[in-house]
Amino acid sequence: MNNLWNDALAQTCQDELALRVYTSRLLGQDKSLVLHGGGNTSVKRAVKNIFGEEEQILYVKGSGWDLETIEEAGFSPVPLEYLKKLAQLPELSDPEMVNQLVTHQTRASAPVPSVEAILHAILPYPYVDHTHADALISITNTVDGEARIRQIYGDDVVVIPYVMPGFELARVCAERFAAEAGPNTRGMVLLNHGIFSFGQSARESYERMISLVGRAEEYLKKHHAWEFTPSVERVAKGVEVMHGLAKLRFDVSKAAGFPVILARQANDRTLSFARRPDIAMIAQQGPVTPDHVIRTKRLPMIGRDVEAYANEYRKYFAELEAQAKERKTMLDPAPRVVLDAELGVCAIGRTVKDANIVADLYDHTQDIILRATALGGYRALPARDIFDVEYWDLEQSKLRKGGKPLQFQGEVALVTGAASGIGKACVESLLARGAAVVALDLEAKVSSMKNDANFLGLQCDLTSEAQFMQALEQTIEKFGGLDMLVLNAGIFPKGCRIDSLKTEEWQKVMRINLDANLLLMRECHAFLKLAPRGGRVVVIGSKNVPAPGPGAAAYSASKAALNQLARVAALEWGIDNIRINSLYPNAVFDTGLWTEEVLTDRARHYGLTVQEYKTNNVLKTEVTSRDVAELAAEMCGPLFAKTTGAWLPVDGGNDRVI
Repeated sequence: MNNLWNDALAQTCQDELALRVYTSRLLGQDKSLVLHGGGNTSVKRAVKNIFGEEEQILYVKGSGWDLETIEEAGFSPVPLEYLKKLAQLPELSDPEMVNQLVTHQTRASAPVPSVEAILHAILPYPYVDHTHADALISITNTVDGEARIRQIYGDDVVVIPYVMPGFELARVCAERFAAEAGPNTRGMVLLNHGIFSFGQSARESYERMISLVGRAEEYLKKHHAWEFTPSVERVAKGVEVMHGLAKLRFDVSKAAGFPVILARQANDRTLSFARRPDIAMIAQQGPVTPDHVIRTKRLPMIGRDVEAYANEYRKYFAELEAQAKERKTMLDPAPRVVLDAELGVCAIGRTVKDANIVADLYDHTQDIILRATALGGYRALPARDIFDVEYWDLEQSKLRKGGKPLQFQGEVALVTGAASGIGKACVESLLARGAAVVALDLEAKVSSMKNDANFLGLQCDLTSEAQFMQALEQTIEKFGGLDMLVLNAGIFPKGCRIDSLKTEEWQKVMRINLDANLLLMRECHAFLKLAPRGGRVVVIGSKNVPAPGPGAAAYSASKAALNQLARVAALEWGIDNIRINSLYPNAVFDTGLWTEEVLTDRARHYGLTVQEYKTNNVLKTEVTSRDVAELAAEMCGPLFAKTTGAWLPVDGGNDRVI
């Protein structure tokens, strides 16, 4: 453990709540302590109410906030004495507990208080910190975990047996703390859950947490259960692996009932773990802490038999739901973690963010399982306890807050020529609809175009088969498959009549506008075929297909050939549930090709102002890149679910096309 306390930074904090924010962020920076909204902190402080009366308020971390980035607004203020009165009740249902917490906050805009607010209230210290430290859980999740904890800490901590979070946990902690806490007590260990520290100051509580967890780390090091050197593993790559990932994603999506993102983690560490001869035993005990279950499911899937996994999940639900006090509705039975000897560890989620959270949680899970195994054997809580948290309404509500899913949530799109103009606008339109988007362009700037977990920008020369196959492999490894393909990349050479057209210029245009797209369609077909909702291809063509102009022979011919290629593909791929449609834009001037100088020159040539030139169509309207992109995105959506082989102009009405 590293003590990150900085006197200079702490002195900039104006009050107790500001210090609470500061040390909360220190804890949140260490991923071995908390992950993705885990853990919670609080401070008790005197505040004057509207009547000028002073009362003690508990400021506790609110639901939905992350300790690493929490602000003062992320703490929910609840009267301390009221919380203590709640703690004295003989029983309190979880929904009623939340109701009491929310309705007694002193700030209407505050988030829902942590379900452990009452527990924080009954601890007689101004500052309370709670983490799910990896080192500590590595020790508690062993056969003799409690004995080891007592050996490490003696009377420095109060040890609490596992109790499901909520009112009952607060009641048990209050009883145990009152009976067992002494002058040396500086923390509390919740078996299979986490650790609390507390103090008279923010610094004292924080440093006690660092010290307590540090002792667990030293214990693991002393018993040769801290670091493990993975064997050097051969990472499988190539087309077969890509197809295996896409097929796995398809099967998981089918079991889940919705498209998923599947992210592969394949390195020496993950492959060594997935290939352990005892993997079926050590990885099938349960999650390292119950709250992980809402993200990872109780068990990972070993291998790729999704149907068998789903059937086992249904049995698990049927058996334990029958024992529940209230009826439950089964969640989808699809896995969220896959361990496979060839693929390594695959993390699965409804969104890229969800899959990344699963990946992070299981990354730490691997360490905890290995350390506990080295101490004599990993042991998780019984399935009954995990089920109770998985189907606990308070935990499920965290996932329901996402609201209605976006149109393309869980789906993957690839856009070519994506660094500017229509391609860039297509990226924006698809991202706005929830898709994970891979953007390819010859320009290097494409890689830094967006700072978004759903975005992957790759510099790629589409005329190079090797470069495109590398980009496609990165796409499948990161997101698991491909659902939509937008063929936008192309070049429009300077005007040249046929009698002056050089062979090399003709071949260059054909190579980029036609041949490269044949390569993309051919290599993407197998993945589009495995799109959970069916594959979709949108070709960005040109007005020059139905209405060519003089001086554009190479461009017009290449776009016409591409259109014909798309029509043939529509005939051939319909049986694979892949639909292919084309757009014919014209006079889209907000692209890199059309500088102000060029626009002015062309407008003058026709005796028009620039604005008149931009709107020189039947509807007298300007056509923008976004107009084309929005229609391209809609072509991938349900409105065009029964349309393939079509072409649609987006040009404001061109008299020659009409």
